[in-house]
Amino acid sequence: MNKDLELEYYLCISPDKFGIYLFDKKNLINLYKEELFIDKNSKFLNLDNLKKFLDNNIFKIEKLSGKFVENIFLIFENEKILNLEIGIKKKNYDISVTKKYLENLLIECKDLFRENYQDQEIMHMVIKKYFFNGKSYKSFHENMKCENLALEIEFKFIPKKIIYDLNKILENYQIKITRYVDGGYVKNSFNDDIELSEMTHMILNGHNENEVAFILKSTKKLGFFEKFFQLFS
Repeated sequence: MNKDLELEYYLCISPDKFGIYLFDKKNLINLYKEELFIDKNSKFLNLDNLKKFLDNNIFKIEKLSGKFVENIFLIFENEKILNLEIGIKKKNYDISVTKKYLENLLIECKDLFRENYQDQEIMHMVIKKYFFNGKSYKSFHENMKCENLALEIEFKFIPKKIIYDLNKILENYQIKITRYVDGGYVKNSFNDDIELSEMTHMILNGHNENEVAFILKSTKKLGFFEKFFQLFS
């Protein structure tokens, strides 16, 4: 395997620190880790301080990895991350409920959110409960006979203005943000004392079986999403 494919880059921005990590996803260890703790009472997301932090670390990471950093995962913690729960219900005209039926319902719910919150960007979309004919379940039961399927879904999202500001900073280094991750959600998903980068890697790779994953299509003709959710990977 190409060594490049075994490396991931993470940037953490929280009220009390900046952090940057070069993560070896094969061995699940940080090859580089630097954290700068900041005064909680200072202005949040001081872009000048963030730029100085990146200036001090990007070159070191690129020298260690032997390649330019082009894509990075952003771990973000802030009160501006909002939560919204949505309920959606649909009648099923087939004998049983299939994965495709669930996928269409999730797409409908996502589109409904984006239509009503156009200035917000989805960070996480998590199915909290499934209701088959009014009975609650924690996981999806494929091919269950059901006349009505309802979902209780939680969205975690941030203003697109924040995304714009962060992208402008990272453009100076020719770096693109691959995915925005809620740091609080990541930390609350684990009981073990492990590195933040490892936690985030696990979240991005299906740790929560009920989290919907948005993966953009590749050059292959696989529709708008190459794989819409991790539920059935």
